[in-house]
Amino acid sequence: MTKKLYLTDAQLKSETERCLNCPEKPCKKACPANCSPADFIQAAKPRTNESYVKAAEEILKANPLGQMCGLTCPDRFCMAACSRKNLDSSIRIPAVQAALLEKARKLGGVSAPAPVAPNGKNVAIVGAGPAGMAAAAVLARKGYSITLFEAANKVGGAAKLIPEARLPQEVTEKDWNYIKTFGDITLTLNHRVANPVDLLKDGYDGVIVAVGEPHSAKMGIPGEELAVSFMDYLKAPENYASAGNVAVLGGGAVATDCAITAKTNGAENVEMFVRRRVCDMRLTAEERSWLMDNQIDITSMTRVEKIEKTGDTYTLYTCKTRFNGTKLEDIPETTVKRPDFAHVIMAVGSKADPKTEAAKVVYAGDCNHGGSTIVEAVASGKNAANELHAALTGEIEEIACPVSKIVTYKAKSCTIVEGV
Repeated sequence: MTKKLYLTDAQLKSETERCLNCPEKPCKKACPANCSPADFIQAAKPRTNESYVKAAEEILKANPLGQMCGLTCPDRFCMAACSRKNLDSSIRIPAVQAALLEKARKLGGVSAPAPVAPNGKNVAIVGAGPAGMAAAAVLARKGYSITLFEAANKVGGAAKLIPEARLPQEVTEKDWNYIKTFGDITLTLNHRVANPVDLLKDGYDGVIVAVGEPHSAKMGIPGEELAVSFMDYLKAPENYASAGNVAVLGGGAVATDCAITAKTNGAENVEMFVRRRVCDMRLTAEERSWLMDNQIDITSMTRVEKIEKTGDTYTLYTCKTRFNGTKLEDIPETTVKRPDFAHVIMAVGSKADPKTEAAKVVYAGDCNHGGSTIVEAVASGKNAANELHAALTGEIEEIACPVSKIVTYKAKSCTIVEGV
């Protein structure tokens, strides 16, 4: 089943009219980037071209990657805090956000902010993923000259691994093209930085490192080298197209992307192997629905012990698991041989490189606080920009930043992008 990217006009009207415009704005507190759904929904309610543009501006001043986030944000932030949740159901806030930005951009209403005077300082940002792009947005509006180094041939970082059906690259480019108008930003693609500290020797006043977690996590089982990592798979799924059976090891959002991609790529059967219960899988309701719609089989409470290859097919050896209190343990004598898989995809997490600590080098995003969502990376990038700005100028941003008591996040930033 193909995912519909944007709400229809009727759906957008229905969702925006449900907003209660709560004075305490719990949705805003629950957003890692401190975007205010209550405010941008109220701005959009007249449903005029001008109101859509005003709503877009309300979103982008808090989150310059607002359209990417609108298409990918999970339901555990603003939607979890939405007051309508206790009446009927949460407003589909991320979907509203994405639809409003798409409308405003089609109208040509998202214009570049006014130019800012240069402050004479040069900053290098390593990594053009969400955290790096967000950091560039904040620093550019403070007058910095920025060089953004990216090892790949396009921007997006780990977000490029999200299937096109969920996050088209053209949406990432829309957000990036908007950020490029913020000031003096130079993007250097296909340029891997081996040691960020060396950039200080090259004349940069400061460095932000936002390289994500570039290494796939391992399971520590015999034969795991036979599996394809989720990174390799999602970068080029066409290289692994098969009409046979595909196994996906893991039960998170990335494993879900792998499973659905394998099915749409022609696999007859796709089976996810999950060590815990189905209810423990940290997925949104929509992601669970996609798994059902695509007829993905979920084998829960199962640990893969070993992978073997015979000819062109792979065999898994699995055992059942159970909880002993809070501890997950194998059930003895439950090993089963599962042959005839065309591919085995490992999607059990990722790891960052060790940090190189140095003055005026600041880390942001997944390489700083572990794997996260795009909106958490945006918040982290904004915070890193403020931290570096303080280190270079002594100016410390002091703003009240209310934190939600309903949801948790890996980063929270109340910084507003200047002049947007």
